[in-house]
Amino acid sequence: MKFSTRLLSPLANCFFAYCLLPLLPFAASAQQTFPVAAPSDERANLFAFTNATIFVDYKTRLEGATLLIRDGRVEACGLNVTIPAGVATSDCTGKTIYPAFIDLYATGYGLPAPPAAGSAPLRRPQELTSKKGAFAWNEALRPEFNTADAFAVDAKAAEEMRKLGFGAVLTHRADGIARGTGALVALTDQREHEAMLLTTASHHLSFRKGTSTQDYPASLMGCIALIRQTYLDSRWYQAEGYNQEQNLSLAAWNQVQGLPQIFETSDKLDILRIARIGQEFGVKYLVKTVGDEYQRLDAVQATGQGLIVPLAFPESYDVRDPYEAMNTSLHDLKHWEMAPGNPGRLAAAGIPFALTTNGLKEKGKFLENLRKAVEYGLTEEAALKALTWQPATFIRAEAQLGSLEKGKRANFFVASGSIFKADTKIYQNWVAGKVFDVTADKSLPPSLFGTFSLTVGTDVFTLKVSGKPDAPEAQIIKADSAKVKAAFSYSPGGLVSLSFQPDTVVKGYIALSGTAGAREWSGRGTRPDGSWTDWRATFLQAAGPATPPKIATVVRPELGPVIYPFTAFGWQERPKAQTVLIRNATVWTNEKDGIVQNTDVLISNGKIQKIGRQLPVQDNAVVVDGTGKHLTAGIIDEHSHIAVARSVNEGTQESSAEVRIGDALDCEDIDIYRQLAGGVTSSHLLHGSANPIGGQTQLIKLRWGYTPEEMKFQNWPGFIKFALGENVKQSNWGENFRIRYPQTRMGVEQVYVDYFTRAREYGKLKKSGKPYRHDLDLEALLEILDAKRFITCHSYVQSEITMLIRVAEQFGFRVNTFTHILEGYKVADKMAKHGAGGSTFSDWWAYKYEVYEAIPYNAKMMADRGVVVAINSDDAEMARRLNQEAAKSVLNGGMKEEDAWKMVTLNPARLLRVDDRVGSVKVGKDADLVLWNDNPLSVYAHADKTWVDGIQFFDRQQDAQLQTGVRQERARLIQKLQNTKKGGEASEKPTPPKQHYHCDDALDEG
Repeated sequence: MKFSTRLLSPLANCFFAYCLLPLLPFAASAQQTFPVAAPSDERANLFAFTNATIFVDYKTRLEGATLLIRDGRVEACGLNVTIPAGVATSDCTGKTIYPAFIDLYATGYGLPAPPAAGSAPLRRPQELTSKKGAFAWNEALRPEFNTADAFAVDAKAAEEMRKLGFGAVLTHRADGIARGTGALVALTDQREHEAMLLTTASHHLSFRKGTSTQDYPASLMGCIALIRQTYLDSRWYQAEGYNQEQNLSLAAWNQVQGLPQIFETSDKLDILRIARIGQEFGVKYLVKTVGDEYQRLDAVQATGQGLIVPLAFPESYDVRDPYEAMNTSLHDLKHWEMAPGNPGRLAAAGIPFALTTNGLKEKGKFLENLRKAVEYGLTEEAALKALTWQPATFIRAEAQLGSLEKGKRANFFVASGSIFKADTKIYQNWVAGKVFDVTADKSLPPSLFGTFSLTVGTDVFTLKVSGKPDAPEAQIIKADSAKVKAAFSYSPGGLVSLSFQPDTVVKGYIALSGTAGAREWSGRGTRPDGSWTDWRATFLQAAGPATPPKIATVVRPELGPVIYPFTAFGWQERPKAQTVLIRNATVWTNEKDGIVQNTDVLISNGKIQKIGRQLPVQDNAVVVDGTGKHLTAGIIDEHSHIAVARSVNEGTQESSAEVRIGDALDCEDIDIYRQLAGGVTSSHLLHGSANPIGGQTQLIKLRWGYTPEEMKFQNWPGFIKFALGENVKQSNWGENFRIRYPQTRMGVEQVYVDYFTRAREYGKLKKSGKPYRHDLDLEALLEILDAKRFITCHSYVQSEITMLIRVAEQFGFRVNTFTHILEGYKVADKMAKHGAGGSTFSDWWAYKYEVYEAIPYNAKMMADRGVVVAINSDDAEMARRLNQEAAKSVLNGGMKEEDAWKMVTLNPARLLRVDDRVGSVKVGKDADLVLWNDNPLSVYAHADKTWVDGIQFFDRQQDAQLQTGVRQERARLIQKLQNTKKGGEASEKPTPPKQHYHCDDALDEG
């Protein structure tokens, strides 16, 4: 760009623009409270940019417009802007000016790195914070951290961002669950006082405890429970708790609630989890995603939350070796293909979002990925909105940033053209009125294109200048009309040079150098003989209109379909309930009619409507031939750990009654589909057995492809997991784990007595009408005392089983279910008298000391004494064969087939208190049914069809088609990967297979 003033000669003007101008903003906008050293410059910081294509905002584009800035603010922007006398002016013909971009997730910018996290497996447990001062009990809660207090300008990082078009970023320390406030700062190299735009712009949260060395929370559900309890504690503290204690963290939490609340996710399902917290506490979050939202677009849209979306796309997977390719899941392959289309899908759905560089391994790829997102369907307008107006609006900074309207900060960049074109260069980035050069502007001004009369001494030629601004070409036409190509160069400030051969016979060059103005060029040069001469070029005719570039036909990349869930065997469209008539089957009713032959069952509206022989076929009914097949109620797994995200144990405290499995459901777990193929229709998802009082459980229906909330068994009474034995007293945890109570079986009993005593007193306080702190832990235990929540207890040894029965009777409640219960045959009479059921393994024993006395007759012996007995899996693989697990009691205990079958259908329904809705084939019950090809207790039996609520979620013939489709889709994507630039060379690591959880699995996912 070439600046000019109306007071300076053209040559002096060039020097002014090129050398002096960048210094002025610093002098004019120096921090007011700081001493001013001599010599100083008090002149107004006033500049004009003319003849530019200007985006005033994301949707207002002006051609040939003028931008006038004064003292770091926009003075005017439009088509008829009056430029005051003496203003430094830049002719931006052919150039485009954009409002500078804003990044709302520039984590750590200008902040010291947090301390490295300790190595949890090698250290001793830490129950409470080690942080000094009157702060929160948990180190992962840091709402008192104020980014502005620790911020220091990072010139190098700022320069990297300015090269991408950014002028401001929101920075915060990405460490902890409650991370404190973020600050909005300008990407300048000036003092922090001038860089700071909003000192407390936002409050940040996550489901990761970060560098906290404290054990709790060690699971996703624990993180959610801690957040929920903190909301409750902060309200109590604000209302009356401040009279009882001083807590700087709770005080800070309350102070930041009026700020935009920004919540970080690990996957798309976290977006839904965050929305549930927001609904509970009346908060609308701004959610930073990982770029997979398109996989649950409708559900994400329904939350109404704004998003901060990364442009970090998977690059490539190693698929060159066919065996290595098998390690890359269909989910990863499809996401590699479809991730660039995520922003476009969000925009089309009307979901408000901002774009961020966060997540990019190399920030320099941001513009490349932005253009790729446009290629995949994001409109340029939506992209510009997501980088300017939307982020400014999200954090309530729209009065300062996001557009080039009058009064706003002069944050903008000057580019050679559309920022969405691959060859576009950013020349300058202006931050608060200060210019930062990004790329040297060597482009030729449009006024210098055309035809000129060139006089070199006494020789006269015609000079034609054409081509592109950044690649001009010069041609010399001699008097005899012969044409000679000239070497031509142009430098910022108007310096030009020409070199050509005037005679092709007599070798030699004329070399000219000088300055170029719009109407006249002049300077000095040398002839072929080395003599010096003056030269002058006079304007004759402007260049004709440039040949318009060919408009390339926009061809969107071909993409595979979005499937639900986004993994193998997902649906393109969710299956729906139908009217189905199953004819001529052998029906295991689990009712007084027993097993009936040649019977029809009609289902519609999700319910069993009729049972009988030769039922009439209704209109639009799907008729299924059940001849030679067996129809049963769906299997109910009373003890499962499938479909749980990021750990099933919160075993860091003796009681974790506040955590809820329902907060951490993983509706995309492939085990859901696999177990549907094994005839399972409902699963009771349990907390693990790492502590005496575990977490609240969740009963689900295996509605494959549905969202977590849609999978939950509605209107189901709540349960909670308790545990006894080796796990809870940490027998096998290692020498470092000798701190947390209890360490003995006697201590386990004391935990129950202590907590139920406290829960009883808590209930009295609630009823008294006095103010009280809402305690999620005690709330769950009080529900047990009030018979609103029921216990399923991990148990093995008869002495402990007897102990818990006595504790329950002492406090006036009943243990609902003893699970595992491998010594149940020893205490079955006590269980029956108490009213406790047993959910056991069919024939597991000797896998640890406390199960040495397990026997395969256990289930039959408990049933014979009147105990309601179920067979459970506690294992993702075993759950696929629970029909065979039930059959083992026929083999080992001589149990009747019908009674054995009830142990995986009606009996678990009774234990879970939903037998009025599922567990048997009865008119009015939910149509959770399985059609087997053989007697369901046979080792040769497999499920042909599985319905949940009358919706067919599994069909063996359809499964064969799905498997073929999965193979074909994988093959297509692998071939596509191999055809990329990297040719299938690894850039990304495949997602590790999901862990199959068991009772004693504990993963620190906090």
